[in-house]
Amino acid sequence: MAILDISVVPIGTTGTSLSLYVAECVRILQNEKKIKYELTSMGSNLEGDLRNLMRVVMKMHEAPFKKGAKRVLTTIRLDDRRDKKGTMEGKKRAVEVKLKKR
Repeated sequence: MAILDISVVPIGTTGTSLSLYVAECVRILQNEKKIKYELTSMGSNLEGDLRNLMRVVMKMHEAPFKKGAKRVLTTIRLDDRRDKKGTMEGKKRAVEVKLKKR
């Protein structure tokens, strides 16, 4: 199980608002049954099989072009841990446990 952080930024749009493009990327995530996701204020966190994640990254990257963007900057960070199953929730819980030990 891999965890991926993605930010898709359209460049060369007609205005400064990006929520239309973000909404289209979230629609892609909503239609994916094999990927868990969390929308954040600056991007999205995805959890799933690495092949599925990379397939979805390509869809999300293409979405702003389909909405008229002339250029798209997509940034991803990938945590592919193979010694044990990792989840978004598990990563957060591990930090919370350590915070309580103080």
